Amino acid sequence: MRLDKYLSESTELSRANGKKCLHRGEVTCDGIVVKNSAFKVPEGCDVRLLGEPIKVRGLRYIMLNKPEGTLCSNVDEVYPSVLSLLDIPKAYSLHIAGRLDADTTGLVLITDDGQWSHRQASPVKACGKRYRVLLADPLAEAQIPDIIEQFASGIALRNEKSLTRPALLEVMTPSEVLLTITEGKYHQVKRMFAALGNRVVGLHREQVGVIALDSSLRPGEWRYLTRDEVLSV
Repeated sequence: MRLDKYLSESTELSRANGKKCLHRGEVTCDGIVVKNSAFKVPEGCDVRLLGEPIKVRGLRYIMLNKPEGTLCSNVDEVYPSVLSLLDIPKAYSLHIAGRLDADTTGLVLITDDGQWSHRQASPVKACGKRYRVLLADPLAEAQIPDIIEQFASGIALRNEKSLTRPALLEVMTPSEVLLTITEGKYHQVKRMFAALGNRVVGLHREQVGVIALDSSLRPGEWRYLTRDEVLSV
């Protein structure tokens, strides 16, 4: 890895500011001052900035309990980005794998591993996403079997040519259901219920694949994924 990139990926310095540190002679490799930004850092090299050892960060995999009124975006807009909740270096360089609306809460996966993120979202992987849904209109008991079958068979969404993929609907109460889908169309859960003449008034993502939201995380809190959770995707 080039030394300027090494500095960028092991500190909060931008690549440009890293080069300035190099030019000022503030970086050593195995005790020798190196000013050449293109210098290839050998494996096991002792790299130091102003005498302090630095190491490249490994890939990061994070679960966050998204609170209402935040955006799954890399910039702060009308609402703050969920990345603003992460007190880690260069949080805004991370990628949000599977976005949620501003008013939707729950599990968000965040990483800087693009391939991992792609696998999680790939239709081939068919990674199930389970949502807890609160409905404006309670489901009539006599209609529940038919509604479950409609979700399993696919629902025609407005302005969509094809039906949604089979989805699993589990009725907890007439006004609260669990819905597992394997795709991510725009506002899909809300549109599926709207197509049946109902309205979603609360939406919370509980699980993606086998990765379930840690019940100990309060809204706005996060933790790194375990090795098994990472390997599950």
